Amino acid sequence: MIDVSNPLLQPSALPYGLPDYDAIRPEHYLPAFRAAFDEHLKEISRITMVRSMPTFENTIEALERSGEQLDRVAHAFYTVSSADATPAIQDVEEQLAPLMAAHQDAITLDGALYWRVQQVHDQLDQLDLDPEQRYLVERHHREMTHAGAALDDEAKARLTALNQQLSTLSNTFERNLLNDTNDLAVVFDSVDELDGLSSGELSAASRSAQERGLDGKFVISLPLFTGHPHLAQLRNRESRRRIMAASRSRGGRDNANDNRPVLAEIVRLRAERAALLGYDSHAAYVTADETAGNPEAVERMLRELAAPSARNAAAERESLQSLVDETEVEPFAVEAHDWAFYTEKVRAARYDIDTAALRPWFEAERVLRDGVFHAATMLYGVTFTEREDIVSYHPGARVFEVHDEDGSPVGLYVLDLYTRDSKRGGAWMNPIVSQSHLRGTLPVVVNNLNVPQPGDGEPTLLTLDEVTTLFHEFGHALHGLFAVVTYPHFAGTNVFRDFVEFPSQVNEMWILWPEVLDNYARHHETGEPLDPGVVERLRATETFDQGHATSEYLAAAWLDQAWHRVGPPDAAVDVATFEVAALADIGLDNPAVPTRYSSTYFAHVFSGGYSAGYYSYIWSEVLDADTVDWFRSNGGLTRENGDRFRRRLLGVGGSKDPLDAYRDFRGRDAEIAPLLKRRGLKA
Repeated sequence: MIDVSNPLLQPSALPYGLPDYDAIRPEHYLPAFRAAFDEHLKEISRITMVRSMPTFENTIEALERSGEQLDRVAHAFYTVSSADATPAIQDVEEQLAPLMAAHQDAITLDGALYWRVQQVHDQLDQLDLDPEQRYLVERHHREMTHAGAALDDEAKARLTALNQQLSTLSNTFERNLLNDTNDLAVVFDSVDELDGLSSGELSAASRSAQERGLDGKFVISLPLFTGHPHLAQLRNRESRRRIMAASRSRGGRDNANDNRPVLAEIVRLRAERAALLGYDSHAAYVTADETAGNPEAVERMLRELAAPSARNAAAERESLQSLVDETEVEPFAVEAHDWAFYTEKVRAARYDIDTAALRPWFEAERVLRDGVFHAATMLYGVTFTEREDIVSYHPGARVFEVHDEDGSPVGLYVLDLYTRDSKRGGAWMNPIVSQSHLRGTLPVVVNNLNVPQPGDGEPTLLTLDEVTTLFHEFGHALHGLFAVVTYPHFAGTNVFRDFVEFPSQVNEMWILWPEVLDNYARHHETGEPLDPGVVERLRATETFDQGHATSEYLAAAWLDQAWHRVGPPDAAVDVATFEVAALADIGLDNPAVPTRYSSTYFAHVFSGGYSAGYYSYIWSEVLDADTVDWFRSNGGLTRENGDRFRRRLLGVGGSKDPLDAYRDFRGRDAEIAPLLKRRGLKA
């Protein structure tokens, strides 16, 4: 009997099926999940109990129709658990983690269901299926096999136990990181300590302090990555050191939030699971079902890029050291917390650009409407209308309705811009509702960022990095909005992990494109456009500091691979010792260039979906750089080019092999030369 009082168990009456968050309370989630689990198991049972032989319709399509209620509840919950994880929501997530893992295994490892999928797969060449249906059969069979559906009962029981343990540990890792990040936010007593920050940044730090009951003080919250945007501006070296030290210590202290034993156990259990599934390592298991194919292919690319990146970073450090030696009364050796500050000085001297001084031209609302939305309208003909009448999951999350050029609805776009203590770090896109012809649904997608919120009435002025992040995440949103598929399995960004970053990276192209930049980069007070000379100098800096940027990314990608290429006997090691050895192995052990994420706060890998897959960003960037070359060679930002990219790549979602989709768009495989040129690297 369905509990009609639980709003999660009823189809939403709101536009596009957006959950009625006004009516949903934390206590609704677990009962809704339990009811949805039961309903899903009944649906699977009805498939496996069919007495007639398996067909596409009674097995594969029926499988796609199942689980709709669970998808609705899960999307609603996980949106909130990442963006507004109150203590009550954290409690729910802690209880839910092993339940969700057990339920997923109950479906994926169901022997009777796997037999039916296998039968359909075996007769694939005799079936009259369209390309999406054929690929759907292949993917279901491949994914169930990869997950362990062919194992014997004893192995499946152990696999289920491992998956539940890993789910719980990943949740623990994320909770520890959120708590420690909040605890380690750096408190400053005076404005003098924050000399160099703008009035808006000081206002945001003051607001953050007031929210913590620290009136008269200033609190600098920490982003997910190792560095901090403020390090480029703070003149006080001790303040820079304090921020960097706090950031790098997250999850690595002897306290209740210590993630070292958590991640070590995650690594051990992942290695054991990989061995159970017949793979040498977790990295081998993960890459076997990605475009890379195996960890050796990943290693070849990372090593090919690491050596020139390290050389460039060393040369960049020499330039910074020379500047310090020439300008400081008491010179010192350049350390990690000095890098961004002196890099901006070198940039200003070499290119006459102060990136911090550009913020008045990057007012958030204008960047959104006249930059991000404007580029999408020019390329794809879509328009965006804010729906203030629609309430989302948090008062700070804004809702926009998206329409095609002919007026037909595309979906809803939700933007949650500002940081808060209940939001996990970083930036991301996720669906709340996925598009599917089979289910009759249109997409609702969310972008989350962590921009400090200034005081009431003050403008939100973005850094160039934050502008880049907004364009990047919106590229994911467009992928989620534009994918038009029949089956929910292929909806939106449901593509291989090492392909998913490609569309978002392509969307960064438009940041400095003249028709876009001229439209949004206007001084927030005077309306004055950004000086064309500054724009040209910005373009000239594309390879500037890329040794550092590439090295810190590659170091993190290699750490991820190193952790996940060890077998069970070697998995439990001292975290700090392991990191030192791994980074030395690939030649990225420069203390002035720390890894973008150290292990204890590497959420992508230990609580997100990127385990053994953080290489995906650079792997996808090969396609991205090659695509940017194509746009430049074919007239740039035009509707014809946008329609081609939308139709042949974004629009297919996961319903086609991604490299086949790329070849269809580009006319050939991607080449690495444009990436090397972009990052200023030489083999």
